Amino acid sequence: MRITVDIEDDIISDAMELTGEKNKSPAIAKAVEQYVKRMRAKEFGKRLREGFYDYPSTNAEVEALEII
Repeated sequence: MRITVDIEDDIISDAMELTGEKNKSPAIAKAVEQYVKRMRAKEFGKRLREGFYDYPSTNAEVEALEII
């Protein structure tokens, strides 16, 4: 998708440096992608801590089932 946004030059430069990209568009795309992944992982961790997911087996029970 093509969009137009106003971003300060120093922020674009930082994004290019941090992502290793030489062009603006790929740097911004990569930065946004990483941000989304980080926020999804953060939300998943929060849900785990709050007990949103129900895991009926204990760690010991799961390890006993593993076959090497």
